[in-house]
Amino acid sequence: MSQSEARYTVRSLIITALVAVIGTVTVLEMSGRIDHSDNKDHVPVGDFTAIHVTEGETFRMSPKASELHAVCENGYLAIAADVDPSFRGILVDYKNRGVRCRRPAPTAPAVPDQPEASARNE
Repeated sequence: MSQSEARYTVRSLIITALVAVIGTVTVLEMSGRIDHSDNKDHVPVGDFTAIHVTEGETFRMSPKASELHAVCENGYLAIAADVDPSFRGILVDYKNRGVRCRRPAPTAPAVPDQPEASARNE
């Protein structure tokens, strides 16, 4: 091997790559291009998948419980974190429609009354 072929060692290439990544993140952070939002209003709580279960059919599921629990909030299903119950979000479908806690009666309105709406009507 000639001297011109062995200019850079593996160690120097790894160090150069690390410095480049750290420098890029630092410059982006200082210029304000990385957004750190403290607003929890529009942050997704998680990504969920529905498993279609038919009678007699088995399905696989992890034996570990998730760190989330579900509660009924104003007639809609809300997912909350076990470690921070104030951090909760309404479960919505792909069209951003809320998932109801229970099936409505056939004669019931499509959207349940909100407490603010009934107070304004009085």
